[in-house]
Amino acid sequence: MMHTEAGAAAGADEGAHPQAKPIRVLLADDHPMIRRGLMSLLSTLPGVVVVGQAGNGREVLREAAVARPDVVVMDLRMPGVDGVETTRLLARDHPDVAVLVLTMFDEDQLISEALAAGARGYLLKGAEQDEIERAIRAVAAGDVIFSATVADRVLRSATAPAPALPALSHREGQVLDLIASGLGNDAIARRLSLAPKTVGNHISSIFLKLGVATRSEAIVLAREAGLGRR
Repeated sequence: MMHTEAGAAAGADEGAHPQAKPIRVLLADDHPMIRRGLMSLLSTLPGVVVVGQAGNGREVLREAAVARPDVVVMDLRMPGVDGVETTRLLARDHPDVAVLVLTMFDEDQLISEALAAGARGYLLKGAEQDEIERAIRAVAAGDVIFSATVADRVLRSATAPAPALPALSHREGQVLDLIASGLGNDAIARRLSLAPKTVGNHISSIFLKLGVATRSEAIVLAREAGLGRR
């Protein structure tokens, strides 16, 4: 599922299942003042708890192994191991951890690299509190969320749809086929014996490769390629 700050969504309705336990958040930014500001902001949100802070990629990986967060709010420009590489390593070693990028940079290449590395959300610093809250809850639930500015860049970077789909992994092809068949994330997870967050990761990658921003757009391309015909 992908959202923008305007609230456009695809897939299951938000809020259908209330959060059963607090969302555990790790803050990653090399500026202590920004971390303190985020800590202050998140402390006011019900059902959200900050379980750690990190100033660089190595600290993120160490804290993630100890604190077991559900979400890492990740800056991209950090000393040593940067946010993109840290996201890639988290996706490899802690696939159930959702990465929400919060950065001041909105270059097309950086956005593409972060999403390809496994980020499930991308916001720009300066986002309002309700947008950050919505994004944290969305990625924790296995969804994909962009700010409106970033979503526009992703869409503009996409070329005209080709008759054939771009190269997808075998699992991504299975997920896309089930999306085109009308199944929601939870049903796909049950069908493929995957965790819902893992399905969300696959959907993020599929959207990026297809150059789409909504589930309906992905379904159109998939059905044009012959998927979802059951």
